[in-house]
Amino acid sequence: MKKILVFALIALCAFSLFASGAKEDASSDQIKAVLLTDQTGIDDKSFNAAAWRGILAFYGDEGAGRGTLYENITAQSTDEYIPNLKNAAEGDWDLIITTGFTWGDALNEVAAMYPDQNFIIVDVDYLTDRENLIQYIYEEEQGSYLVGVAAAMQAKKDGIENPKFGFIGGVPGATITKFEIGYFEGIKSIYPNAEFVDYYANDWGKPELAKAMAKNWYDSGVYCIFSAAGGTGGGTIAQAKEYRMAGKNVWAIGVDSDQYEDGLYGTNGESAVLTSMIKKVENSTFDALTKTKDGTWKGGVVTQNLANEGVGYSKANPALSQEAIEAADKAVKGILDGSIVIDKTYKAALAKGLVPAGLSAIDD
Repeated sequence: MKKILVFALIALCAFSLFASGAKEDASSDQIKAVLLTDQTGIDDKSFNAAAWRGILAFYGDEGAGRGTLYENITAQSTDEYIPNLKNAAEGDWDLIITTGFTWGDALNEVAAMYPDQNFIIVDVDYLTDRENLIQYIYEEEQGSYLVGVAAAMQAKKDGIENPKFGFIGGVPGATITKFEIGYFEGIKSIYPNAEFVDYYANDWGKPELAKAMAKNWYDSGVYCIFSAAGGTGGGTIAQAKEYRMAGKNVWAIGVDSDQYEDGLYGTNGESAVLTSMIKKVENSTFDALTKTKDGTWKGGVVTQNLANEGVGYSKANPALSQEAIEAADKAVKGILDGSIVIDKTYKAALAKGLVPAGLSAIDD
């Protein structure tokens, strides 16, 4: 009896050691990642939210691993960028993710200090080339051209002869300029004499600024406003909702994520968001996590565009006319076959007479 008990105890100990070792091996296969964002955080329903979706998709645990395998750290001001980057680099993270060109200078400095730490940044391609840094950029002008075409065709279907269109940006810079120029050139392809207005809030998290400007523009006859302004752009959608509920024929266009649901106001799927310029930032975070885990990491610049389904437009709103969809889909083919070439800078578009002088867009 004693021999049986001894053998049983030995077997139990052996199983316990095996199970413990197996658990340790499994956890060692899991990489750890942290997403550093600006003050708008991962609830901006736009850019940062898309980056976070890519993380959740990679881990596939619906958020259960937050705080252990992955986390989000929000900076309340740009003064916190370098400290947050350094703290993350000193931590136990395999990958540090940053989103937006406002992180560029800080990341360039910190990445040089921690050559064994992997970093990525989205929307930047001008940082020093390093093996520990991947820079993901998007050809936003392509997706923006599509929503411009769609908005213009919607106006044409509505019988508007001389429509006005607006663009609201967050912080001025070359990246946001690509949104604006693509949007206006898409509209121009349908309405050569369309009128444009633009405004930059100089902030990613102040929707009240966009809401006030949107109200002013809608009251002056602007038909549709495209906002590429992070959380600030939520103000445009809010104002469009108010006016559509009041019976006014105005539209907002979402950005980065499909913001159709943010514009819902009725009981039958009515939304003030006509379409959205889809920028699949989640593809970048998922790609970087995959490369970190499987050992295929290689520093450099990675470009996302229509060809690799990195950008596009949303067809979720039932109110988006078939004419608008057909025109936008035709534009997709033109962009892919090279028959449609979209400018990336205000200077280039201005030289061709495709945009008016006096816009607030900048190319650097």
